[in-house]
Amino acid sequence: MNELKSKITGNIIIAAILALAVVAASFILADGVAGIKGDNNRIIVTGSAKQQITSDLIVWTGSFNAKSPILQDAYAQLEADKSRVMDYLVKKGVPEEKIVFSSINTSTYYIILPNGQYTSDVDYYELYQTVTISSEEIDKITDISRNVTELINEGIQFQSNSPQYLYTKIADMKVTMLAEATKDARKRAEMIAENAGNALGKLTYADMGVIQITPLYSNEVSDYGMNDTYALEKEITAIVHCEFEIE
Repeated sequence: MNELKSKITGNIIIAAILALAVVAASFILADGVAGIKGDNNRIIVTGSAKQQITSDLIVWTGSFNAKSPILQDAYAQLEADKSRVMDYLVKKGVPEEKIVFSSINTSTYYIILPNGQYTSDVDYYELYQTVTISSEEIDKITDISRNVTELINEGIQFQSNSPQYLYTKIADMKVTMLAEATKDARKRAEMIAENAGNALGKLTYADMGVIQITPLYSNEVSDYGMNDTYALEKEITAIVHCEFEIE
């Protein structure tokens, strides 16, 4: 009889322990679900805004050089070429104040013997100078950049570089474009929240991404941003990363 009572008592104790364990596990599980919900009551989305622009400033650079075994002769030749370059540009309608010449760079080349050994004897001097034009007259300067090598026919060793096309009002556009990008981010977040059966709450965080300036219709992007200077027609893209509460 005592043995039976002991067995029944033992079973009751075990059952009680198991019941307590189930209850405790239920509390732990419930607490875990609440924690997960607490950590995920937000949504992070990326918004963007795009706008097409046309460059309003052109920067073009050309260069010319002169060579001579005598430094003074090379300098005199370069000065004469500079004057002819100036005359050419002015005749093409460029105001003198828009034409900027750099300082003269000088390189010295020494005679090399047939065995490849350098000597201390000067072979010739080469003097080098650049000319730069910054202008709002984009079509005119573009045309000059393509035809200025006509100076070669006059004996001037002239090289024309590709023009750079810039847009000078980007700073004024940033605030507006970032506002539009934020609106786009909210629309995306609202769609995601609604599809999940939730409502979108307030904006809690916003991080401005890079500004992309790319040639029109280009698909190029970079995590570090892009600033195209070779296309006349461009597209500016503003990126923002936003965090919203979920209700």
